[in-house]
Parts: sequence; C-alpha cells; structure tokens
Amino acid sequence: MEVAYKKPENEQGGWRRDSPMPSLPEVHQSLLVPKNASFFRKLLAFVGPGYLVAVGYMDPGNWATDLAGGSQFGYTLLSVILISNLMAILLQALSGRLGIATGRDLAQACRDHYSKPVSFGLWILCELAIAACDLAEVIGAAIALNLLFGIPLIYGVIFTALDVLLVLLLQKKGFRYIEAMVISLIALITVCFVFELIFSRPDFQAVAAGFIPTAQIVTNPAMLYIALGILGATVMPHNLYLHSSIVQTRKFEQTLEGKRSAIKFATIDSTVALMLALFVNAAILILSAAAFHSAGQEVAEIQDAYKLLGPMLGTGAASILFGVALLASGQNSTLTGTLAGQIVMEGFLNIRLTPWLRRLITRLIAIVPAVIVIGIYGESGATDLLVLSQVILSLQLSFAVIPLVKFTSDRKKMGALVAPRWMSVLSWIVAIIIAGLNAYLLYGTIFG
Repeated sequence: MEVAYKKPENEQGGWRRDSPMPSLPEVHQSLLVPKNASFFRKLLAFVGPGYLVAVGYMDPGNWATDLAGGSQFGYTLLSVILISNLMAILLQALSGRLGIATGRDLAQACRDHYSKPVSFGLWILCELAIAACDLAEVIGAAIALNLLFGIPLIYGVIFTALDVLLVLLLQKKGFRYIEAMVISLIALITVCFVFELIFSRPDFQAVAAGFIPTAQIVTNPAMLYIALGILGATVMPHNLYLHSSIVQTRKFEQTLEGKRSAIKFATIDSTVALMLALFVNAAILILSAAAFHSAGQEVAEIQDAYKLLGPMLGTGAASILFGVALLASGQNSTLTGTLAGQIVMEGFLNIRLTPWLRRLITRLIAIVPAVIVIGIYGESGATDLLVLSQVILSLQLSFAVIPLVKFTSDRKKMGALVAPRWMSVLSWIVAIIIAGLNAYLLYGTIFG
C-alpha cells in the first residue's frame, strides 16, 4: 500500500504563507489522471496545457519579426528561432514543475515569497504585459479580418471584443473544451503553413544550413537587431504564470512519485507543443525568405506580406491561407490571455472576479488604445502599436523569469522536487541572457 507523500518540514518553511486557495478553482483538479493506466493513456490525460502555452509563441506579435528576418536575411535567422524555442521549452518545464510541486502558480508563489509592495509592483508589471499581449492579439485579429473580409481595422478591433462570449461558453462547458478549441486552431495554423511551404518551394539545403548559428548574426548590426527582436518577443511572461496554474487542472496522486510522474508528463506535453510553435515560427521565416528575399523584396508589415504572397507565389490561395492562419493565431491567443489575466489577479491580489468581468477589463485596456491610435493614424499606427506592445513585453519578461528560476532552484520551497542542478544552472544562464538581450533591445528601440 502506498503511503501518502508527506512534505519535509523545511519545504513549507520556505514560504511566507501557507498554501493558498488554488487559482481557477472551478477547474482545479477537474480532469482525472487514471492511476494504473498505460504510459500513453496517462500522457493523453496530460495533453492540453502545453498547447495553451504554445499559443503565446505563435501569436501575431511574433509574425512581424519573423517576416522581417526572412525577407531581409533569408534563412540565416532560423538558428535564432531554434535557440529561442529551446529557451522557452526549459522555462515552461520549470513553470509546470513549480505548479505541480508546490500547488502554487507563479503569481501565488511571488505573493507568498515577496513583501506586499514588491508583490504589488510585480502584479502591475504583469498586468501591463498581459494588456500589451492582448493588444497585439487584438490588432493581429483585426488585421486578419481586414485582409480576408475587408472589414475596416477600427471595426475589426471592436468585433474582437465579442470573443468574450466564446470564452465564457467554453469555460462553462469544461476545461477540455477550451483545450480542444485551442488545439484545433493550432492544427489549422499548422496545416495552413504546410501548404504555404509547398507553394513557396524553399531551398531545403539552405533551410537546414539556417538552423546552424553563424558569427554573421552578431557582426551584422541590422541582423543582430532583428535577432534580438525574435529572442525578446519569443518567451511570453504571462505564459509562465498560465502554465504553472493550468497544469493543476489534472487530478493526479498527491504523493512524491505521483508528482514526479505528473512533472514528467507535463514536460512532455509542453515540449511537444512548443516544437509545433517552432515549426510555425520557422515556417513564417522560411516563407518570407523563399517568397521575398529571393526576389529582393523587404517586408516588415503583415499587410504587405498578405498582398504580395499571392502574386509572388503564383496562387491566390497563398494569401488566403496566410490570412486564415493569422486570424486563428489572434483568436487563439485571446483565449489564453483571458485565463492568464484571471490567474494573475487571483494569485497576486487574492481577488476573484467573475470571468466575464475580468475579461471585459482586460479587453477594454487593449481595445481603447487600439481604437484611438487606428482612428488617428490608420494602418501604420496599428503596426507601430504592435511593435510597442512587444517592447512592453520584453521589458516585463525578466520580472517573471527570475522569480521562476529562483523558486524552482530553492530546495526549501520545492523539497525533493527541486529542479536538478544542471537545469538550475542552465536556467540562470538563460535568465541572464534574456535580461541582457531585452535590455539591449529596449535601448535600441528607444534610442534608435
């Protein structure tokens, strides 16, 4: 008979407060993981949270940097996308580990470790990041509606607010419905880009060479700046909060071995999902390189890419598939943004709002500046706003990454489930690199 896992005395002593009420209580441990099932059956039970996280790595905010990188420098920056994705896989694995080992999401862990003023400051920064990310998704979805159906941008932005109804409907039906919706849209995006790659006929030998880093990336200032943009916009801070919470929707055995098994399956789930995100981001850059770089055409805006793809590849389907993938990307990201906002507010402040009210607040923060800027400056203003949102995300990133690495490296907080030494060392290196690169990117953006 298995004895229930008892936390070591020093494990709980690592936190300022006792275990908090779980975030997203309406779905906490709502999906049962079969106890004596096969490896595949258990893995299937854990599939889902990783795909919700992967959405943030293929949102409209990443598209502009991938398009610019491919059109200007061909396949060279594929290595940067690969390195960024490997960093993301490591950090999301830590995020899932934190949630499973401690029963806390990252927001609750910050609240239970830092003083009230520090915790409040982290909450403000995180809310800004979520609003910035939501802004990118609003604009991306509005651009897609404009390109596909001719809906003016300002109306498209307002129309995206209606997705709050879809989110509420799915939440009422159960968490599996949200996961199924997200996975379906990711599948649609993936299929669209498979066809795009077929249409564009890239040089696969050059593609393979592009995944190998070269010194040129560092020595060429223009290439370095876009590379930093790709790195800086890849890891989404709200995803770290999101993942640490939604892994707790699985009801697994609360024993040491049960938690170890859960960490293993959750890590497999997020790693596989993020490899799909790697494919999508790489496909955008490959498509841009094959269609635009080979023709000497530099493209930085999503609208230009849509208009030029059809004529350059000789089929109108290329543009339509690009627009459909963009719309699916924007819509998918808004679903996960809602959950992240709810988790962050509940975790940092211990305030629980009804989902529709939380969603409405986040949406208004994103929609109001988008409507004002687009109304005054038009499409060019929308693109500038998209860039600004990525800068805000870059600025906030280290304030999520450093606490995550700090907590998961601390045996007092994690007990027997503390991250292995190699993982902690590698995570600190990644945290320092991200902080340095984002500081450089921010400096370059402000001072040109």
